[in-house]
Amino acid sequence: MSRIGKLPVALPAGVEVKVDGNNVVSVKGPKGELQEKVSKLVKIETKDGVLEVTRSGDSKEERAQHGLARTLIHNMVVGVTEGFEKKLSLVGVGYKAEKQGKKLVLNLAYSHPVIMEDPEGITTECTSATEIVVRGADKAEVGNYAANIRAWRRPEPYKGKGIRYVNEVVRKKEGKAGVKK
Repeated sequence: MSRIGKLPVALPAGVEVKVDGNNVVSVKGPKGELQEKVSKLVKIETKDGVLEVTRSGDSKEERAQHGLARTLIHNMVVGVTEGFEKKLSLVGVGYKAEKQGKKLVLNLAYSHPVIMEDPEGITTECTSATEIVVRGADKAEVGNYAANIRAWRRPEPYKGKGIRYVNEVVRKKEGKAGVKK
């Protein structure tokens, strides 16, 4: 039995879960509504404010889909109640970020500013000129948008300049050694 798949998903007050015939799970809560299609190899049942994911057989594919479906549903429930966030830090002289309405303007030592528009359901906030917080209900969307921001200037290994996640550790390389004569 899948250790993750057999854990029940607690449904907080104010969260509605609906499963249609095609195994499309809809979760509605205070921070929005999310939908995800899960495999037909698993069954989803709600009882007494708890959601349980079960499987009928014990094949390798069914075991894999069991844990995946439970995790996806759990992430949707957490997303519509608490939401997810990723924090980014800009390291480097002259690197800064600012918000202009729904647009994120990044100055990253290019000849032009990088302008990114927040996707639907995602919000960004600049807590300081060098800190960006990406928030949203969908964990995958938040992570993807944060990765797209980071892709403009990945941390380089010699000075550590670039956009990095707040808890990311950048291993620095030793520079070129001086030539002896």
